[in-house]
Amino acid sequence: MKNNNKKVIYQVFTRLFGNINTTNKPWGSIEENGVGKFDDFTDKALSEIKALGVTHIWYTGVPHHALVGDYADFGLSHDHPAVVKGRAGSPYAVKDYFNVNPDLAIDPANRLNEFKALVDRSHKAGLKVIIDIVPNHVARCYQGLNNPDGVEDFGAMDDTSVAYHRDNNFYYLPDEALALPDFAETFEPLGGAEHPMLSQPYQEFPAKWTGNGAQKAKPDFDDWYETVKVNYGVRPDGSKDFDILPEDYMQLDHEQHYRFWQGKSVPDSWKKFRQIAEYWLMLGVDGFRYDMAEMVPVEFWSYLNSAIKYIDPDAFLLAEVYQPGLYRQYVHLGKMDALYDKVDFYDALKLVMQGKASTDDLVAIRRKLADIEPNMLQFLENHDEQRLASPQFAGNAELGKPAMLLSACIGTAPAMVYFGQEVGEAADGDMGFGRQSRTSIFDYCGVPAHQRWMNNGAFDGGQLSDQERELRDFYQRLLTFTVSAPALDGDCFDLHDENRTAANGYDGTMLAFTRTSKDTAQKLILFSHFGDRDKGELLLKVSASVIEKWHLTDGVYPLKECLYGQQPSVLHVENGEGWLSLAAKPLSALVFEVS
Repeated sequence: MKNNNKKVIYQVFTRLFGNINTTNKPWGSIEENGVGKFDDFTDKALSEIKALGVTHIWYTGVPHHALVGDYADFGLSHDHPAVVKGRAGSPYAVKDYFNVNPDLAIDPANRLNEFKALVDRSHKAGLKVIIDIVPNHVARCYQGLNNPDGVEDFGAMDDTSVAYHRDNNFYYLPDEALALPDFAETFEPLGGAEHPMLSQPYQEFPAKWTGNGAQKAKPDFDDWYETVKVNYGVRPDGSKDFDILPEDYMQLDHEQHYRFWQGKSVPDSWKKFRQIAEYWLMLGVDGFRYDMAEMVPVEFWSYLNSAIKYIDPDAFLLAEVYQPGLYRQYVHLGKMDALYDKVDFYDALKLVMQGKASTDDLVAIRRKLADIEPNMLQFLENHDEQRLASPQFAGNAELGKPAMLLSACIGTAPAMVYFGQEVGEAADGDMGFGRQSRTSIFDYCGVPAHQRWMNNGAFDGGQLSDQERELRDFYQRLLTFTVSAPALDGDCFDLHDENRTAANGYDGTMLAFTRTSKDTAQKLILFSHFGDRDKGELLLKVSASVIEKWHLTDGVYPLKECLYGQQPSVLHVENGEGWLSLAAKPLSALVFEVS
């Protein structure tokens, strides 16, 4: 039961989720390594995800992107392997925004209907649906075969004789042909395997700017060479060829932003992405995750997101932004509901988990971002980051316990879990283009720990080890508590500084805080310990200001441990200050409620 406004997002890499094939051959084909389908998200699978405490499911890799597979029988053009990363292709090189990846369908001719059925099943399970929109770039071979009436393909009407025009969808290098980068031996197209299309080089004339903005006819390998940069009316010198929002719009709501853009002339690419977003909303999608949103002008986001909110005020809009100096612009001007808290909190938390930094750093970051805390998505894993159980990150999935307690409970912002995280997936295979420590987003593969939970489609954890089963049980206990506790809608107060100076054994491997419901009826004390040694009994101090807020007089108050019902304790209040004794066991994550 949901008793607060907390959002918990479960990210699934759609083509990997239902794959039961365990071959995992590097650079393996779809026939060798297998692929998951929309239909693998059965009612049982979705009900188990919902029961984990999830409110939103983010299906990564849904729009049709460039891939090597042959779907000519279904009217789809071939993609040249030299501009496809891996065998399965990058989900961030979208080829057709008005249909879905044919790999994901039982019947590729019916693929859009299969996705619609998945949306319906997800809603029936009580889950809201998020998909990706990748606004900064598209596949080099973009070809929309299913465009709604009146919608032209990207680049179809461009004047390719000029480097820039406001209403061109792409930037060009007139009179120059594209030359692909020099590939290292281990990253040759298809891993060096033969393919008939590789006998001829990929042709593009005139060359377009590459997706990351590289203005070269021959991009480097580290450039996003498989994609092309979309033009939003930003001239090559960086100046803007559209109306600028007045500064006071930082304080105005999406309705006023929507009115601002009415009747204004905007670049053609803006209109195209609005048509794309409206199309998916009409299919029942409840929100979007925007890839590399910071590479697109914030005015466009005001235009797009206010239009989305006009249609669906509850649509959830999540953006990938990595420059802290831009956070407030993209929240207030861009009308984003949430941004990745990657460069600040996640990066600092990763160092704490690795034993390289103190929890003091986490407290400092939270204070710095306090004004936009509700908008800063918390996560430990996603498709771009290393698996925390991998040796390259923490090497121990148990560290997810104290870390997830912080991610899920330290603020009101949404929290996210990446599929397989809850059973300790370590991503220790080298799959081809995708490398160890990250579950590949470019290759066909299976996800071993997740496959053990999936249990050949039973979705009952039947093949999990005892340790994996216990870890998933922890995630389920924590996340279901997270979306049901009224206090997680209320105030957060750090207990860290006072305990750091209290000479009570509390140290930089620990972080304690309180949460209080708006009516003060629910009062929580939460504690994470990242240390790998048992610190014994710890006498935790609860600040006088918290005791006063809780209206507690001197006395003894029973405490209930909320996740497991263990470690019964009491809160002693004396002279207006509180103290409780708790066991600071290795990698512990404790939640106490004051009775």
